[in-house]
Amino acid sequence: MDSFGSDFSSGSSFGKMDTGTIMEQVKVQIAVANAQELLQRMTDKCFKKCIGKPGSTLDNSEQKCIAMCMDRYMDAWNTVSRAYNSRLQRERARI
Repeated sequence: MDSFGSDFSSGSSFGKMDTGTIMEQVKVQIAVANAQELLQRMTDKCFKKCIGKPGSTLDNSEQKCIAMCMDRYMDAWNTVSRAYNSRLQRERARI
């Protein structure tokens, strides 16, 4: 069994993780998964937009297009992320 599962099945206190540690690990895993998904979506969209004929190298216009596309995608994602977090904070303040 992996070490994560054994922490719960072990009868001794050695190696057990507290809930705070587990929550932090889950948050890190979620953040990594979100970053991977963001990178994959950005790559797919910018590739489709900028690369007409895939080859062994990118010409100058393709390189510029990819760079600008990725910058715009990240800017848009950051804007949406800030708005979402702001809304969450407002909702939590109401509770």
